[in-house]
Amino acid sequence: LYKVTILKASYITIYGIKCSLISQNSEDIRCKCTCPPYRDIDGQIYKQNVSLKDCNCLHVVEPMPVDGKDVEAYCLRCECKYEERSSGTIKVTIIIYLSILGLLFLYMVYLTLLEPMLKRRLFGHSQLQNDDDVGDQQPFANAHNVLSRSASRPNMLNKVEHAQQRWRRQVQEQRKSVFDRHVVLS
Repeated sequence: LYKVTILKASYITIYGIKCSLISQNSEDIRCKCTCPPYRDIDGQIYKQNVSLKDCNCLHVVEPMPVDGKDVEAYCLRCECKYEERSSGTIKVTIIIYLSILGLLFLYMVYLTLLEPMLKRRLFGHSQLQNDDDVGDQQPFANAHNVLSRSASRPNMLNKVEHAQQRWRRQVQEQRKSVFDRHVVLS
């Protein structure tokens, strides 16, 4: 199930990259002219999708707010900039970001739904009930007992489980220090 999901996400990512590299949108290039106030005309910003050679006031500012000889004086005050962006790079970045969020969501689902079910199967339903009863007074108190019975599991999983239990013990000790003794550890 996870391999299929990861494979689909990879195909979508590759397809998105390919499509974004092939086509360049007309929205990727534009000329932006910022014109300050002139006489009784308010300042405005004009945008047009034009080429670099046409990026000037005469081609971008439409409709021209002044007539005749004032056009040149008005255009001299305007500042025109040619802007180009890569929507392909933006799309790829968003796809990678959403893929990472999707993987984190799947991991969260695994931790909240599947991990407890797997632990019940591995350790038995009665052992987890006993651990939950003790855990209400002292969370993670029987973690060492549970781990010592899991010798049949692969070595890497045991290492991860030991590190997780060590971290939980440290968190529990910090909680005791802060809430019971009112001491902050540094």
